[in-house]
Amino acid sequence: MDFRTEFKPVTIQPQQIETVSFQMIDEEVGEHPFTPEQYKVAQRVIHASADFELGKSLLFHRDAIEAGINAIRSGKQVVADVQMIQSGVNKARIEKYGGEVKVYISDPDVVEEAKRLNTTRAIISMRKAIREADGGIFAIGNAPTALLELIRLVKEGEAKPGLVIGLPVGFVSAAESKEELAKLNIPFITNVGRKGGSTVTVAALNAITLLAEQV
Repeated sequence: MDFRTEFKPVTIQPQQIETVSFQMIDEEVGEHPFTPEQYKVAQRVIHASADFELGKSLLFHRDAIEAGINAIRSGKQVVADVQMIQSGVNKARIEKYGGEVKVYISDPDVVEEAKRLNTTRAIISMRKAIREADGGIFAIGNAPTALLELIRLVKEGEAKPGLVIGLPVGFVSAAESKEELAKLNIPFITNVGRKGGSTVTVAALNAITLLAEQV
């Protein structure tokens, strides 16, 4: 294949590209504080973002991996804050156990209620989600307000998520919302700082679904 450039790629084989990428990640990460299962999540987050600082900043509740695997294998719902996560996650690995990925932020009743209360759709979507996804996985990568509302609902005993993957990106309340999540005694995966996003949330969630198949 002629790329019309002096530079030639290491490989153009899809599986080899991923394998070589993971090898490069392992070499650059070096020693780390993660368990083998936690590292599988961190590795995919780094692979998705090319950001070692982000990967190394991940925080795991001690029961996060086990809780995520159990939720997937039990067919629990996965709730995402935005459609980008729903589009990016490997739905087949979730659906094979009877689960599905739900996003409520654009539901007409959510939009109407947000307008009525003059608040964000992300907040109202979490209020709706907890009624339909008890024990499920909440994957939040875009809206800090969604994460803060979920935290409030947990504190007040209204929400009992199986696992919260809280990795929202941004400048307004993103880092703070993750700090609050890390204080809860529930299974969570989060990180320190402003970095995050839907892409890395998808990566973390896909890592959990892979572990559910393999462990």
